[in-house]
Amino acid sequence: MTPVSAHSNEWTQRALRALREFGFAIVEDVLAPEDCERTRVAMYEVQARIRADVGMDRLERAGELGVLRLMLAYSEHFFRFLELLVLLGIVDATVSETAILHLQNGLILPSFERGKVPETFQTSFHQDFPRHLKGYLASVNCFMAIDPFTSENGGTVVVPGTHQLAERPSDAYLHDHAVSVECAAGSMLVFDSTLWHAAGANVSGRDRLAINHQFTRSFFKQQIDYVRALGDDVVLAQRPRTQQLLGWCTRVVTSLDEYYRAPEERMYRAGQG
Repeated sequence: MTPVSAHSNEWTQRALRALREFGFAIVEDVLAPEDCERTRVAMYEVQARIRADVGMDRLERAGELGVLRLMLAYSEHFFRFLELLVLLGIVDATVSETAILHLQNGLILPSFERGKVPETFQTSFHQDFPRHLKGYLASVNCFMAIDPFTSENGGTVVVPGTHQLAERPSDAYLHDHAVSVECAAGSMLVFDSTLWHAAGANVSGRDRLAINHQFTRSFFKQQIDYVRALGDDVVLAQRPRTQQLLGWCTRVVTSLDEYYRAPEERMYRAGQG
């Protein structure tokens, strides 16, 4: 897969063509080096706060490798990713302008000795949207590489062409046709959320950092109810488009007072379906 630069002409069309044909595309030059560095610092700060709030016992019991959930509650920095024009361009062209954020997860993938990488959900082949809707694109991932992705540091492993399949490919097929994504820091890996993929084995001797964004059509439930988790004041302090991505326009009413509000005040706006 040849990456396409976000600064090139017709990058969107080229990325969308690869997304349809292979199930994924790589867009380079999305984040500047200084943006990656600021994000790296912010992610380690958030990781420390999550560990303090949740506790290492509960995090280890979840069996995840360095997953940071709800980073938006810990740092304003991560709202800026929802304002990136390159990311929004992909979202609009795939799951529509009314799409919502299903999840934003930070990933600090630790390094292990060769042969000692633990088997988890992340490191096993899986789909982020395990539903077959007969070719209907309902979910897309925009995976930001904060560090370079290489085969040595556990760059995401994808199986080209396994998106939108009615049945799971065999284990032999997945392993035989898997490709390790390699791209520079600041790149964005875009993939159809039905694509079979896995985190690679990080044996580089240092962490690999990334941020996974998954966007769905507006009528699917989010992994986390971001409006309730962040609070009205925090959500309303963001740009209108960010509010919509967080789910502000797709809330469920809880009373008749909310149901009978004026159209511009309704919790679920017309056109969000």
